Amino acid sequence: MLSQLEAQPADALLALIKLHRDDPREDKIDLGVGVYRTDDGATPVFGAIKAAERRLLEQQDSKAYLGPDGDLGFVAALMPYVFGASDPDRGGRIAGVQTPGGTGAVRLALALAKKAGVRRVLLGKPSWPNHAQIIADLGLETVTFDHAQADGTANLAALEQAMAGAGGETALLLHGCCHNPTGIDYSPDQWRSIAAALVSSGALPIVDVAYQGLGEGMAEDAAGLAIVLDAVPEALVAYSCDKNFGLYRDRVGALYVMTQAASNLPAILSNIVAFARASWSMPPDHGAAAVRLVLEDPALTRQWQNELTAMRARMRAMRERLAAGDNEVAGMNLAPLARQHGLFAMLPLSPAQVERLRADHAVYMAGSGRINVAGLTSHNIDRFIAALAAVAA
Repeated sequence: MLSQLEAQPADALLALIKLHRDDPREDKIDLGVGVYRTDDGATPVFGAIKAAERRLLEQQDSKAYLGPDGDLGFVAALMPYVFGASDPDRGGRIAGVQTPGGTGAVRLALALAKKAGVRRVLLGKPSWPNHAQIIADLGLETVTFDHAQADGTANLAALEQAMAGAGGETALLLHGCCHNPTGIDYSPDQWRSIAAALVSSGALPIVDVAYQGLGEGMAEDAAGLAIVLDAVPEALVAYSCDKNFGLYRDRVGALYVMTQAASNLPAILSNIVAFARASWSMPPDHGAAAVRLVLEDPALTRQWQNELTAMRARMRAMRERLAAGDNEVAGMNLAPLARQHGLFAMLPLSPAQVERLRADHAVYMAGSGRINVAGLTSHNIDRFIAALAAVAA
């Protein structure tokens, strides 16, 4: 029976990782893998997380199961940052569970939406590839619309057109901030238009918040989500701590649900827990416990926020240098990169140009033209801009 299974296409990013690893050139540049890097090319453990882990080592007295809803102290500690400090549970209408990373949260959100009656999901393209894979795996229909315009801004008209023709049984999957892969976020006015479209259509918003704090700041990056939640009666929010706490391999996330009335939460949460139990049974403890300890200690919270501020400043500097190189690269509009956010950006490169960058200049990036901005450093960015100019000529 198993011998009948057909081989699946190789993951392009994994192949890129191997090519980069095997390249002997000392000046090679890796812009493919989506993790933050310092100006020296390292992906360190946050100092605040290290301090919290030391406390865990000394104080944790059991490794017993947490239960399928995970560390609820962690879930609660995040809520003021995600939903605002003044009323984080919006009068008892928001609750959540811990998940294995943001991917687990997205999977749980879409499974719950399907059980609630959603049959199609509106998805801006391009998007994080796993979004479409999860939607398809759950047997939901994907309806795409163009997320970005040629001028480097979000295509609100395309979203509104997709919403107008969506009808019932529809969910809209949105990136909360630092759009992956384009870096192009909606403006506050656009978020208000999206909220109005959600209200008029009755579609269910599912907001994937994977990079809060890597754009303009924790509060600023949650502003669009707040606009939507102020307008709609219910929503699902998938959250990841993998990037803003540097916990990639520990898989730290949460799924939150906002419902029209607090009395609806027990039934909804029972469905979420049932899906979690059938999927991974119990979520991993360590990373979520470390985040909880950071957020419970004011000194560690300040240290974490300072580290996050330094990450943003470094990526902003790389974006501004790229944008300033606009006149150095013929026919390639780099100026919009300065007003975009987060780890990722899309460059208007053909697959042939991407291949020339790899072969001739030891620059490794996705064939789509997506780059990890944090893969650029003060040591290699000028050479990267020169390489762009060479392949664009």
